[in-house]
Amino acid sequence: MKTLKQTSLAVCIKVALFAGSSLSAATVYAAEENKEVKEEITGLEIIQVTARKRTENVKDVPISVSAITAKKLEVLGSSGMDVRALSARVPSLLIESSFGRTFPRFYIRGLGNTDFDLLASQPVSLIYDEVVLENALTKGMPMFDIERVEVLRGPQGTLFGRNTPAGIIKVQSKKPTQDFDASLSASYGSFDSVDMRLAVGGSLTDTLSARVALLQQGREEWIDNKAPGFEQDDELGSYSESAGRIQLLWEPNEDFSALFNYHYRDADADARIFRANIIKPGTNDLVAGFDRDTVYQDAASRNKQTVEMRGGSVKLEYNMGSHTLTSVSGYESAEMFSVGDIDGGYGASFLGDYMGPGFIPFPSETGARMPDHEQLTQEVRISSNDLGQVDYQFGFFLFDEDLTINNLSFDTLGNGVQNGIAIQKMQTNAWAIFGSVDYEISEQLNVTAGLRYSDDKRDWKGTLVQSPFGAPGFSEKNSVDDSQVSGDISANYRMDDETNLYARYAHGYRSPSIQGRSLLFSANSTTADSETVDSIETGFKSVILENTARIDGSVFYYVVNDQQLTAVGGTGNVASLLNADEAVGYGFELDGEYMITPEFVVTGSLSYNHTELNDSNVAVPGCGGGCTVTDKLNADGLAIIDGNSLPQSPEWIANFSARWSKEIGDGEFYVYTDWSYRSEVNFFLYESIEFTGDALLEGGVRVGYEWYTGGAEYEVALFGRNITNEEQLTGAIDFNNLTGYVNEPQFFGIEFKANFF
Repeated sequence: MKTLKQTSLAVCIKVALFAGSSLSAATVYAAEENKEVKEEITGLEIIQVTARKRTENVKDVPISVSAITAKKLEVLGSSGMDVRALSARVPSLLIESSFGRTFPRFYIRGLGNTDFDLLASQPVSLIYDEVVLENALTKGMPMFDIERVEVLRGPQGTLFGRNTPAGIIKVQSKKPTQDFDASLSASYGSFDSVDMRLAVGGSLTDTLSARVALLQQGREEWIDNKAPGFEQDDELGSYSESAGRIQLLWEPNEDFSALFNYHYRDADADARIFRANIIKPGTNDLVAGFDRDTVYQDAASRNKQTVEMRGGSVKLEYNMGSHTLTSVSGYESAEMFSVGDIDGGYGASFLGDYMGPGFIPFPSETGARMPDHEQLTQEVRISSNDLGQVDYQFGFFLFDEDLTINNLSFDTLGNGVQNGIAIQKMQTNAWAIFGSVDYEISEQLNVTAGLRYSDDKRDWKGTLVQSPFGAPGFSEKNSVDDSQVSGDISANYRMDDETNLYARYAHGYRSPSIQGRSLLFSANSTTADSETVDSIETGFKSVILENTARIDGSVFYYVVNDQQLTAVGGTGNVASLLNADEAVGYGFELDGEYMITPEFVVTGSLSYNHTELNDSNVAVPGCGGGCTVTDKLNADGLAIIDGNSLPQSPEWIANFSARWSKEIGDGEFYVYTDWSYRSEVNFFLYESIEFTGDALLEGGVRVGYEWYTGGAEYEVALFGRNITNEEQLTGAIDFNNLTGYVNEPQFFGIEFKANFF
């Protein structure tokens, strides 16, 4: 296993233990008092969200939004799983990756982007501690010491701007306070996996508070390589990751605060593990005898992925009485390197019988390096403070990003010598002004309307330095720019004390894109114009049965104009952008929670999403790896995708969880289980028999005991993820053979947690 970096973690554990041993009697009393309050609470906890950049009861927000609590996040991530653990945990959300743990791709209501290029834009934005993370690499930042995660569905073009036509994942970490608290957790599980987390917070002075949070995760190699001549036990499957966050909150008076945030991530892992010809031809079943613990690769020893991220932000707030002035400044930087065996096998057809498993037309070993990346953001806004009938906020936003990407190829048969490099440089500049007004027509009815003007520009330069095919080098330039007006209008009606009804129309857009990854193979970059989306939805939010049950529901319909699509892979291994005339989506979402008794609570969600591409003139290359394309072909042999659903867009997503507890001694014994389901998906723009992912059902279980003593809360638990050991395709590579990759394996572990107050 790669050596775990534990120096900073060990220091902070000592700090936490020292602080815990010096707790005052008053602190102990406060912890016991909190315990009594917890025992007296009846009914569901009120969920607060910041979907409109102010703290509100989720019931009063006229947006389809789900909040994932810190407790649930800890359960979902208990196996060391990255952000993909959130997939199918709330309505209409899917997360997948063909890039390993570093490059998550988000889909909301079927809208996403399957492109794995480091320049690819996504229609789902990730906002971490109020800073937008634009590049998909940065969206893999681990979630630890988190207060909550909010999933906002539908266009968010007023307050959050471009590249949010599908929605937003909004992550909020725990902030420093004047009250001391510390938490420590450690788990050990399958594949010698280790997960350690530490957070310590409290006052440094009467006006300065601090919080430090650290994460250390690791896993041993557990996948054997049995390619002839390359046999090696336990060669793939490991990772080692450390991350940290330091926050300082300065509050010199009641009207001003300054929050400073520094965070980092260092990851060293194996890249996504591709497996050649694991799909049975003519079906989408895994081949007979498929073994998740075994691969057959001739480049496995060079499989590698490293990521370094550094960032910081400053949030300044000044309460001027009737208004609050807020400034959020953010800086992010990232470096990465990744290389993998893309054909997923060994040898090649021109080597005679030396190839496998199955038919390998040619070897493919490629990678990418991001040596330089910088992102600067600045937002300033003014919001009114409950003026009465009318409240509002307005502001401006600046975004600047510079990055360099090296696309690489390697000679697998020549011991992995680099034989190709293309350099892409991209500069993105964007700015926007926005405003939103909330008008209380009556005690029952509120109307909110907002507009945003955005201006975007991207400049790109690509240079082929070395071609794997001996082609001469060259350089080319390209640029795209656009300006758009986005916005929304919504109404929230308080039908009674239990139920709110809402309706919303929203217009959003995704900025124009450039794709230059094909420089290694051809001389042309491609571009896509801005896409726009118009969405209408209506829904309800209810807290019923004397605050023991909650149910939210929504029905939506949207039309995407000039849908940005990327034709990836296929015959010729293309990577080109295009705009489809239109995509249509509609469906519904239900999300509920029921406290049957104080000891037995169940939650559940269900969503249906129908998506359809409408453009009879758009055709893309079909697979180059022997699949059975079911679309009609045009005269050039390209697959006509008119009428297809969007890729990685399941019609059904469902989630269920239940927690039962019983008081025993000074604590509580509990049993928790959760299950997620997504229906079948297409992996590519074209439809084929083989490259279709079957429905996937995964379950988890956790059995533990929580107890309170000495002013602290402790927990020990046994847990399992994917407890039925489901094995399903979750993605594929289609240009070489029937290559695919599968979901995470079954996992069991034990965890200890302690919280000090």
